[in-house]
Amino acid sequence: MRLDEFRARFPIFQRRIYVNSCSQGALSIDVDAAVRAYLDSWHESGSPWEMWVEQVERLRARFAASIGADADEIAVVPSASAGINAIASALGFDGPRSEVVVGDFEFPTMAHVWLAQQRRGASIRRACAPAASPDTLPLEAYDAVIGERTLIVPATHVCFRNGHKTDVAGLVRLAHGRGAYVFLDDYQRTGAGPIDVHALGVDFMVTGCLKYLLAAAGIGFLYARRDLITRLEPTVTGWFGRVNPFAFRIDAIDWPGGANRFESGTPPVPNAYAALAALELLDRIGYDAVGRQIDRLVARYACAARDAGFVVRTPAAPERRGPLVVVQSVDGPALVERLAARGIVASCRGHGLRVAFHAYNDDGDVDAVVSALSAESALLERRRA
Repeated sequence: MRLDEFRARFPIFQRRIYVNSCSQGALSIDVDAAVRAYLDSWHESGSPWEMWVEQVERLRARFAASIGADADEIAVVPSASAGINAIASALGFDGPRSEVVVGDFEFPTMAHVWLAQQRRGASIRRACAPAASPDTLPLEAYDAVIGERTLIVPATHVCFRNGHKTDVAGLVRLAHGRGAYVFLDDYQRTGAGPIDVHALGVDFMVTGCLKYLLAAAGIGFLYARRDLITRLEPTVTGWFGRVNPFAFRIDAIDWPGGANRFESGTPPVPNAYAALAALELLDRIGYDAVGRQIDRLVARYACAARDAGFVVRTPAAPERRGPLVVVQSVDGPALVERLAARGIVASCRGHGLRVAFHAYNDDGDVDAVVSALSAESALLERRRA
């Protein structure tokens, strides 16, 4: 599929400049049709649960293939929070390893889940961004705090506040060299380019369909490395975490051998329809093509913003930035409103204006955003000469 054909499947571009994939992926005609197909099946058959569960299984296999994993290493979960909690609840903190190293760039959910484990004996250590470069988090920050008592290192791949991209392969080597697990939060990147979890060597990964996977809220994925799965028995569980949920046993817990042991309640079927359609669409264009287009647009936009004298918080080095570019504003919410009035959909976190690209964006979108920012430059911080 060509880039222009991909873009044509997202009707919002007939009305808006959409650069907000970091918050919500644009709606395709494919996802729209899939949700309607779910509703049609409900109308037609009433309660076709076997068909609905099969749709979830198709999604599991499709997502696994997209990240270089096997289907039995994937749990389909209602949110990233559910996936993180399942793993956290399965770990013990009463042994020689009880420390969790949390970096400064984590999304609140990842930090909160591990902070809550302090009641169970976990000790939290921080990997801090250097004061001289607060929008970077080099491996040296982790090197300073990962030690012989570290159990797990949760780490975001791309920071939601500044677009910084973690050196995941380097972090895995560092953590594994000291006997600690790595739990990757890939929510701000999955779908924005190719990824191979086996090649990266991460132990766990969580992500969701809301952003660059171009589907809806209410569904996500947990990857667990196969050799770790049967060692872990989560206390956050439910009937779909059993060998056969429809056995309806209440006298014992049996654990399946795959990552579905980390699932809990009834699967989010409507969102599975949407997610499967989105993944099939992404497969048609290919993750390599997606990644190339995003990298090109990010470079074009970041360069133009710097040339205009704006404060770009996202690292300049291509290997240290993701699909999200953050430009500092003096009033982020007001700037988002001004851009909306100009037909541009973006978002902010604090006063950082977030512009995020996908393969459906093009050079015209970049130029439109840069032109709008120039017109609204009173709301932007300027670099000091």
